[in-house]
Amino acid sequence: MNAAEITDKLGLHSLRQRHWYIQSTCATSGEGLYEGLDWLSNNIANKVSSCKSC
Repeated sequence: MNAAEITDKLGLHSLRQRHWYIQSTCATSGEGLYEGLDWLSNNIANKVSSCKSC
């Protein structure tokens, strides 16, 4: 499946108040894995930074 198909199957466009990202990866070579984990890490760090004032 490509990223658009996964997005549609999971209904991600209906998630209005959540950040989401589909990163294509290859299980055998690991291609794309670090990019996806970087996105996740950056978004968690941004969330923690913004919640410090909560």
